[in-house]
Amino acid sequence: MEEQAPKLPEIKVYPFFIKSTVVLFGLVLFCYILFTLSSVLVPFAFACLLAILLNPLSSRFERKLPRGIAIALTILIALTLLVGLCYFLSRQMLTFSEALPSLKAKFLMIGGQVQLWIKNSFGIDTNKQVEMIHNALMGSQAYVGETLNNILGGAAVLVLLPIYIFFLLYYKPLILDFLFQTFPEKHSMRVAEILGETKTAIQSYVMGLLIEMVIVSAMNSAALLLLGVRSAILIGVIGGILNVIPYLGGIVAIALPLLMVTITKDGYSTQIAILLAYLVIQMIDNNILVPKIVSSKVQINALFSILIVLCGGLLWGYSGMFLSIPFVAILKIIFDRIDGLKPWGQLLGTTIPEVHRGVKWQARWELKLRRQKSLGDGEQQ
Repeated sequence: MEEQAPKLPEIKVYPFFIKSTVVLFGLVLFCYILFTLSSVLVPFAFACLLAILLNPLSSRFERKLPRGIAIALTILIALTLLVGLCYFLSRQMLTFSEALPSLKAKFLMIGGQVQLWIKNSFGIDTNKQVEMIHNALMGSQAYVGETLNNILGGAAVLVLLPIYIFFLLYYKPLILDFLFQTFPEKHSMRVAEILGETKTAIQSYVMGLLIEMVIVSAMNSAALLLLGVRSAILIGVIGGILNVIPYLGGIVAIALPLLMVTITKDGYSTQIAILLAYLVIQMIDNNILVPKIVSSKVQINALFSILIVLCGGLLWGYSGMFLSIPFVAILKIIFDRIDGLKPWGQLLGTTIPEVHRGVKWQARWELKLRRQKSLGDGEQQ
């Protein structure tokens, strides 16, 4: 008797609604883990970006120094630059604090005028307005506590960042070896390609953001100095730093000088001049700096950039807004090199096909409908 071949296990094909439910459940669980572990993952994510950015300098030092000393020297240089920036901002803050009494008096005067206008326009008594403001302030104590927690959390991040960066650079060979051993050897070349392009994209993006921040800060400060705005350099630098938060940071950056001018000057001519100046700066930033400096390697279209930034803000706050773009850029690099995920990479990208498949198949469908209609008309005759 002939031996029967062993039966292969039957592969079950699940309906689409079961597959989609499992995928959605996995995404919800993944986002929940990211949100729950944000206090640990946010500094680690920043450390990964900064470690990739500092890796070339560390590698250059490692040619002549032991690895530990080379990494420590690299981190020391980065911390020196950061301390220099903080010192510059603190000096500008001292200049700003000297003008606080006059700003407070002008603010109280404007507040009294606003209260009088509300009373005349809406009939709300001044005491009632004060009571409403008091109730609003009492209700916002939770937000004040949350803000303090964020500040303390930021201080903790600054302490953890150098430690994370040191160990990421020190154990870089171990991490890379793990990544190559995780995948079969036949995919090693593709893994090397993805890692290389990810490193290049992140270095280009972060360095481009720093260069953009310096240029925008200089343009903001110069425009505000020419317009005679008080604390122009401080407001200009803060605006340049906020500008690294895509789309939303620029709005806050414009609001700061407008608020300062409204408090310190009469009339509205300076406010209009600031709006025009910032409009020109934003045009230069969006049409020259971002395409040439920042987005040379990170090609995410505007629609998904806005959605990604908003979702990152909901997940991790301001840190999520900043981290969302480079990490989605990493996903796009991976999507573009996996056959089953290439459509997702194209969806995130900026290349718009001249003739997309939808047009071609829509034309075929319309041709089929016309043929069926002509055949139906012929049978009726």
